[in-house]
Amino acid sequence: MFDKLTGIENRFVEIENRLGDPQIVQDRGSYQRLSREHSELSKIVGVFRAYKAVLKEMDDSMELLKDLDPQIKELAREEMDALEEKKTRLESELRRLLLPKDPNDEKNVLIEIRAGTGGEEAALFANDLFRMYHRYAENKGWKVEIMSQHATGVGGLKEIIALIHGKGAYSRLKFESGTHRVQRVPVTEAQGRIHTSAVTVAVLPEAEEVEVEIDPGDIKVDVFRSTGPGGQSVNTTDSAVRITHLPTGLVVTCQDEKSQLKNKNKAMKVLRARLLDRMIREQNEKRSEERKSQIGSGDRSERIRTYNFPQGRVTDHRIGLTLYKLENIMQGELDEIIDELATYYQSQALQHAESSPEQRVSMERSEPS
Repeated sequence: MFDKLTGIENRFVEIENRLGDPQIVQDRGSYQRLSREHSELSKIVGVFRAYKAVLKEMDDSMELLKDLDPQIKELAREEMDALEEKKTRLESELRRLLLPKDPNDEKNVLIEIRAGTGGEEAALFANDLFRMYHRYAENKGWKVEIMSQHATGVGGLKEIIALIHGKGAYSRLKFESGTHRVQRVPVTEAQGRIHTSAVTVAVLPEAEEVEVEIDPGDIKVDVFRSTGPGGQSVNTTDSAVRITHLPTGLVVTCQDEKSQLKNKNKAMKVLRARLLDRMIREQNEKRSEERKSQIGSGDRSERIRTYNFPQGRVTDHRIGLTLYKLENIMQGELDEIIDELATYYQSQALQHAESSPEQRVSMERSEPS
């Protein structure tokens, strides 16, 4: 592991030197790519340099332990104890930083929310969840673009698909995939009985065209007249678009825009994201069951969270977290839950890396022969 970190530091120094090269500065693409890599490596290099400084201090203290003066030896022992504690803490941080990063973490995210069991109440809660994520995105300074939606007559949503533009959006929202259950008294309930309804959420990283190439011959494009609430184009022009991906059978429909071209472009974005998600899931299925359980499966059939309105309680069942802050959470204050989930899955991945013989790592330095 020490050798690996040394290699990372050498690469960091190399990039710093290249970023000062006038030819690289003029090449916008290369400069942006190297700047991004430099930024990604800076944290781990900073911690590694602090770790090496501690090792040097420990070497110096070891020399003082040989001193004949008892007071100096005692001070050296105290210093060694403090340095050992700092060394252990930095080693743990370095192991965490060396864990494989999700390559999709920095991407925009496509979020799909669908009403499940519960009829109109489920549709109303789907709308509430979308509003929650929309406010969370606004708090982060992210932009929300609605790709497709199917509303109900009383303010609910059968389905909504939105693209959230923002650096790191996927890293923050990827744990939201699954079934969200709500327990409350529906507005249509005359006798005040509590009902339980469910809404499914799917979170997909946005796919670039270079990541998912779609052969034009593999898709079937149908156009038809928009239906439902809308402007002048509804029921008057063939602006709605349905794209079928023939190899997989995936179907995407978009009719929110008046322009057929805009609807097609939006539908293609959704299709690419679903195809990338399908590829990721197929890769995950090849991993061992143990590994899948430790990184989180993101199974959308899994009940992940319950929102209990009478008690003002939100419970995330994956980590046993209960917060009596339902009103704040529904206003988009999700960071406390997301931070706990990220910490949990990160610790699970770290435990797996340290317990697997093939992935166990050592911080020992290679001594010259």
